Amino acid sequence: MNNNPKILLVEDDQNFGDVLRSYLEMNDYDITLATDGEQGLETYKKDDYDLCIFDVMMPKKDGFALAKDVRTLNKEVPIIFLTAKTMKEDVIQGFQIGADDYITKPFNSEELLFRIQAILKRSRGNAKPVEEAKEFNLGNYHFNYPLRILTFEDKKSKLSPKEAELLKMFCVKKNDILPRSEALKKIWGEDNYFTARSMDVFVTKLRKYLKGDDRLEIVNIHGNGFQLKENL
Repeated sequence: MNNNPKILLVEDDQNFGDVLRSYLEMNDYDITLATDGEQGLETYKKDDYDLCIFDVMMPKKDGFALAKDVRTLNKEVPIIFLTAKTMKEDVIQGFQIGADDYITKPFNSEELLFRIQAILKRSRGNAKPVEEAKEFNLGNYHFNYPLRILTFEDKKSKLSPKEAELLKMFCVKKNDILPRSEALKKIWGEDNYFTARSMDVFVTKLRKYLKGDDRLEIVNIHGNGFQLKENL
């Protein structure tokens, strides 16, 4: 039985897609190639994948629209965007949708390979031991970290893995400063412009989750990081 990680590659340039598929297959990945966004979505629905790689500029359905559709089906499958676009707005849009990484063409094949390996290692093999699981009280909220459930009054919200990891770090350092670099290296694996923008998106999401209690706020500490304040 083939236990190689399964990757859905959606790329409208058939030649480039075939070359990339062959390269990844040589590195022990099980690759399914689709050539437009609509075909990619139908292909995704038929199987379970460990990771998705989507080109952004595609006919019928672009990579961002495809990622949004996939996120309605699975909030946790890692997604990497491939694109020739380098505009900061496009990068931020990709992370807002829920991308795990973003790589611009042309790129070094080995770089993509290392990024895939890092993402799969985090998503498949880095589950926290049960003994590290903790629960936290934040104002009128209760956060169950191992279940990734944030409860406010009678409302329960299921957090994504990264949301839960980031909220746990805030809880551990409540009323203290959480250095940006510390969170980036622990959750995203590296500290760079793209991961920093991704973290900003997740901080915004956590602020929305916590808006029910005005005693709680996540504030920017300029040049350093963030602080989860519980004002008594």
